[in-house]
Amino acid sequence: MNPINTIVSKTVVLPQADIDTDQIIPARFLTTTTREGLGQHAFADWRYAADGSERDDCVLNDPSLHGREVLVAGHNFGCGSSREHAPWALLDYGFRAVVSSGIADIFRANSLKNGLVPVIVDPDAHRWLLENPGADVEIDVETTQMKFDGRAVEFPIDGFSRYCLLNGIDQLGFLLENESAIAAFETNTQQ
Repeated sequence: MNPINTIVSKTVVLPQADIDTDQIIPARFLTTTTREGLGQHAFADWRYAADGSERDDCVLNDPSLHGREVLVAGHNFGCGSSREHAPWALLDYGFRAVVSSGIADIFRANSLKNGLVPVIVDPDAHRWLLENPGADVEIDVETTQMKFDGRAVEFPIDGFSRYCLLNGIDQLGFLLENESAIAAFETNTQQ
């Protein structure tokens, strides 16, 4: 994971509510244990027709939007099963943050562990973001604020997850970072 302090991007908007993890990454693509290449399958049933061609009616196929790092989605994003492949697919596609007025707890936890920033905003801010696709946003992990349209809104993130995102480490990385302190503690408790 790379350290994440600030994400500055225009948004991509998927206004649908209740986007579940099977829509984010359909089950038929879960046969891999690596993250690489999952982005091509993100929202596969929305992006591709039965013959494999790109659908013109899917915003994620608009080449002018490629490179945008912030996905704004409808309420209750990431509901459904607990597949860790969902944040992997979004990250591999190129998103670094997901914004909604509600993000499912398990998806949120999986995102934080993998370096995808889940940003939960109030309904008023969410409505504005949904109605203004392509808005310029700045997500500051250190201050836990999202700035857009001349305003700043706070979003919740626990201290441990914030520390890990800012330092580009996961839970194992945190433990390894404290290996000498753990070894000293073990030595002291064995005496």
